Amino acid sequence: MIGIFDSGVGGLSVYREIRKLLPQEDYVYYADNAHCPYGEKTKEYITGRAREISEILIGKGADIIVVACNTATAAAIADLRKEFSDTDDPDVRARMLELTGGKRDHIKFVGMEPAIKPAIKMTETGVVGVLATAGTLKAEKYRHTRDQSHGNVTVVEHIGQGFVELVENGTVSGPEAEQVVAKSLKPLLDEGADTIVLGCTHYPFLMDVIRKIAGPEVTIIDPAPAVARHLADILEDERKVSANMSGKDSASGTGCSVFMSSGPDDVLKKMVCRL
Repeated sequence: MIGIFDSGVGGLSVYREIRKLLPQEDYVYYADNAHCPYGEKTKEYITGRAREISEILIGKGADIIVVACNTATAAAIADLRKEFSDTDDPDVRARMLELTGGKRDHIKFVGMEPAIKPAIKMTETGVVGVLATAGTLKAEKYRHTRDQSHGNVTVVEHIGQGFVELVENGTVSGPEAEQVVAKSLKPLLDEGADTIVLGCTHYPFLMDVIRKIAGPEVTIIDPAPAVARHLADILEDERKVSANMSGKDSASGTGCSVFMSSGPDDVLKKMVCRL
């Protein structure tokens, strides 16, 4: 089973792309909307939430977890891998065997990463814009990727102020959404950005509004499809190993999806229905 979590419903944009590639897998999705947004919260707080949610997903049967949140990936994925994936640590192995009822001694994690590298290859103006949360933009993981990648290309950044709140309220179109999006997007366009990277999984739900404001000459990059392909590659490799060891194919699931939330589930239901 594939576990997926986000601070809210934004990770459904990643779930959507994963399920297109892997329709026969079983999924459990957790929206931590009672603690959303993550963008301004501390690393310690986000890591604590990520740890607690991971244990819930493992308890539901997840054997691989997608951190479908850029902010949570930047803040917590290294700690999650250390605590749940370190197969060289006997304490970790013992704890995981206990959590999984003896089925697994580690859990793999797949995270998000702003797609700066492909954006740099695509830009013609030499200016790439990044829309993300404050937590993502100040994270060491993001800054390292940006600084190692940009070369002669200028990377301009802006917080998508109010984007997460729009999506969590189910407002993904109309005058209010256009006004909020324009306020954060236009500074990037004014700098000459012809390629915009969406650095938060909530933002793709505002794609129509973003494209309307940016215009047809601007390319918008959603990293979710690349994450889905990476996950599919990991699963294929794991099942080849499992088949070689057991002498039989490792079966996938039944295509069932379960959705959970830490707070009210009305918007989650609405967004799932939109998918």
